[in-house]
Amino acid sequence: MASMKPVVGIVGWQNSGKTTLVVELVKHLTGLNYKVSTVKHAHHAFDIDKPGKDSFKHRDAGAAEVMIASDTRWALMRELRDAAHPTLPELVAQMGPADVILAEGFKTGRHPKIEVWRNPETELLALSDPQIIAVVAPKDIVLPLCPCPTIARDDLQAVTSLILDTCHATAET
Repeated sequence: MASMKPVVGIVGWQNSGKTTLVVELVKHLTGLNYKVSTVKHAHHAFDIDKPGKDSFKHRDAGAAEVMIASDTRWALMRELRDAAHPTLPELVAQMGPADVILAEGFKTGRHPKIEVWRNPETELLALSDPQIIAVVAPKDIVLPLCPCPTIARDDLQAVTSLILDTCHATAET
């Protein structure tokens, strides 16, 4: 069987600390010499282009894809128009090789996920999602009904180890 790309989701409700954790994980993993990529799900329309710029004019004129490139980076913008929203596997397939791909958001899907949880007034996603492999929560919080391991929010090494173990297992399937 072909190996899968090493994707681990970081999920949770709005303002749970997902982005902060992803940034810390990227810094930590790259500091350990892993090649890390990320994909972020936005729940709203977004635009990385600016009106008046040439690439915006190309898109506005009807181009299906617009690539902008410089000596230091490139970006490809694809207009979906009436096409179906791409799935996480479809998006990841567009990405280059990486040791770890962290997918922020993307609550639905059949990829392994780590839930970031801190607000006792919000539902624990792990109660209804068997793809959640751990919950990252504040240090002194006990989640007795949680069906998966809980990792203290400040234990970045434990979160990193779980991600690397998960990616290694994914690469072997």
